[in-house]
Amino acid sequence: MSLIGQRVTQRTLQSLLLKRFGMAVASYALSALLCWVAMFNGLFHASLTSSLLLTLLAAFSQLVFLGLFLSKLNLRCADPSLTEPQVLVALAWLNLLLALFGEGRGSMLVIYVLVLLFGVFQLPPRVFARCALFAFFGFAGLNLYEAYHLQLDNPGVAIFQVSVLAAVLVWLSLFASYAQAMRQRMRQRRYALQAHQDTLRGMMHQLEELAATDELTGLCNRRHFLRLAGHELQGLRSGRQHGLALLDLDHFKRINDVHGHAAGDRVLQTFAAVARACLRDGDVIARYGGEEFVLLLPNTEADQFTACCERLREAFSRAEPLGVKVEGLSVSIGMTLLSNNDDLDEALQRADQALYQAKRDGRNRCAATWEDVDA
Repeated sequence: MSLIGQRVTQRTLQSLLLKRFGMAVASYALSALLCWVAMFNGLFHASLTSSLLLTLLAAFSQLVFLGLFLSKLNLRCADPSLTEPQVLVALAWLNLLLALFGEGRGSMLVIYVLVLLFGVFQLPPRVFARCALFAFFGFAGLNLYEAYHLQLDNPGVAIFQVSVLAAVLVWLSLFASYAQAMRQRMRQRRYALQAHQDTLRGMMHQLEELAATDELTGLCNRRHFLRLAGHELQGLRSGRQHGLALLDLDHFKRINDVHGHAAGDRVLQTFAAVARACLRDGDVIARYGGEEFVLLLPNTEADQFTACCERLREAFSRAEPLGVKVEGLSVSIGMTLLSNNDDLDEALQRADQALYQAKRDGRNRCAATWEDVDA
């Protein structure tokens, strides 16, 4: 992934984590509000000063996490969400607050569920179970401490509350394990779907190449060439010219008749290889049909275009097809120039007239529409 892509991913991740952290802060605010309601109703055994101090300390603990997110130090951790530390800190605060409750302690047990829900879809099952055990032993230890010091008003209620909490924590742990298994399965399906999409894109690319390529020579086919040439012509600026040529292999029917069609195919492949070697990157040559080819040279002048076509003609006359012995190979070429106000079909007709002139003048030569020829 590129550096820019990594930065975008990090910004997106941090944005999601900050929103999630905002939900956690809202849960802290809700719990603090319940504690203050309990205090004013005599259910929270702490003075006003102690309650204010606890509220400030809880707020400070959240400011520490906020600082980690804003400074991006969380990105250095194995879990950038810091879910487990946040859950453990919240459970520690909850155990401390429950120690200050009297009759209303049972009503606050629901906060354990609220805290652990933040880890259901994020924490691995083993880590979630560890947090659940921390919550259970914290609450059970609180009741055992009070029982040891004979401070439990109703031991039966305390046992029931511990039992309810244990059942809820076991259920949450099982649900967290199920949720993580489903999440892993969905991730695997997403990866499999991505792999299928990549395969389909690759197949589509291959199909596009097959649809645009002449199977025998590996050059562009006629349809793809016309599309490319039309695009090049649309982008041609005023004062610039493209070179367009039709090329026809001389006496190709005789090659097929004397040496066979396999030899004829080899000659076509040889011409394609010679053309690739003689042309620049960006030049386009295609098989136009049978033994006829079409050539487009973007941004060229008449002299440059003629030199290129002559170089191609001479190179093919010296070529020796592999596996067959065919002498006297030659190609005739008809050339024209394209300007920005030209019509492609009319330009191809001009090139075809020049090709006819080259054939009439004896073949194995280049003829151009800008020369004084008798078309």
